[in-house]
Amino acid sequence: MTNPTAAILVIGDEILSGRTRDSNLHFLAGELTRSGITLREARIVADIHPEIVAAVRALSGKYTHVFTSGGIGPTHDDITADAVAEAMGAMIGPRADALALLQAHYDRQGLPFNEARQRMARIPDGATLIDNPVSIAPGFTLGNVHVMAGVPNIFQAMVASVLPKLTGGPPLLSQSLRVDRGEGEIAGPFGALAAEFPDLSMGSYPFIQNGAHGTNLVIRGTDAARLDQAMVKLTRMFA
Repeated sequence: MTNPTAAILVIGDEILSGRTRDSNLHFLAGELTRSGITLREARIVADIHPEIVAAVRALSGKYTHVFTSGGIGPTHDDITADAVAEAMGAMIGPRADALALLQAHYDRQGLPFNEARQRMARIPDGATLIDNPVSIAPGFTLGNVHVMAGVPNIFQAMVASVLPKLTGGPPLLSQSLRVDRGEGEIAGPFGALAAEFPDLSMGSYPFIQNGAHGTNLVIRGTDAARLDQAMVKLTRMFA
């Protein structure tokens, strides 16, 4: 059975401008691999409402799950919740449970629960809240779209909250072999091995070290026995 699929949509001008380096894609890819959910696509869009709407619609119609990162804070440029609501055909407004969470949090901090902070309680109708143990302001799941904060430690906490609720397939396993030859030398036999094992994914990743060319050959799959068979043949091929 084919594993569920996923995409990540990273939202924010700060990523596209180079001001902030995205780490959420890397983290999510590893977590999904371990959960048996195949990450198929990653997109980055600016803080432009119609572009977010279009991207969410495209990805949610194509993959089992969509994870968004960024744009759910208290400022004017945090427009992800509204865009996702429009993309999924839902109304959006302040929700009592989200308001209560945030009110209690700011009361404990001795800070005013002002209008800007109340924006983070705007949740689309029909959505399920995603727990945020770091800063309380929740994310949400609407249909197959999981909307999360962009701050890495909050994103990671939200992923930890969501993943146990999702059904995955067998985890993706991988093995690798370093070969001190350039890709041009190994391409023929490596391609033949890939054709012999069409159920496995094989990739070559070249490097240059101390002026010498080499290649890391990686084989991935969900069947450990088939992976071992292919690795035995690969090792013999370049012994």
